[in-house]
Amino acid sequence: MTSEEKTIQRDRMRFTKNKASSGLALLAILLNVFYFVSIYKSDVGTYYYTILIGASIIYNLVFMLAVFLCSEGVKNYKASFGYAMIVIGALQIIRIFILPMHASKATIVIKEVETIVMGPGQFTRLLVYLIASAACLIAGGIIAIYKSRELAQHEAALEQKAA
Repeated sequence: MTSEEKTIQRDRMRFTKNKASSGLALLAILLNVFYFVSIYKSDVGTYYYTILIGASIIYNLVFMLAVFLCSEGVKNYKASFGYAMIVIGALQIIRIFILPMHASKATIVIKEVETIVMGPGQFTRLLVYLIASAACLIAGGIIAIYKSRELAQHEAALEQKAA
């Protein structure tokens, strides 16, 4: 790619949206929906009837709102939303060690039969959802930061030319 083509590509960024980062953020929301549907459809005795599941529901709502806000922010090349996406992606990794990890190791007695709360198949599926969601957020955040810096440098160069 020649320098002129690179300049044209950067100049186009002023008039187009950052669809890559925004799309990755929306994909992260979808993967999170798959995660919580898999958790909430599990009804193993009374194991999930705790304050932890209530906190999980509230976190999921806040997560979806925050990531949607980030998806809108990165569309307009705002680097701060890219950093927020990276932090939220890290929180998705941390979530693995809270509800899924505890539930995968737990058993409950139902009608005098010891039952596993979360089988290995469901646990693996939840890990995939959370890790994929985190990867989408972190990748989208990195792309957003890179593109916003590139656009800022281009706009600064344009201002220097105009002056």
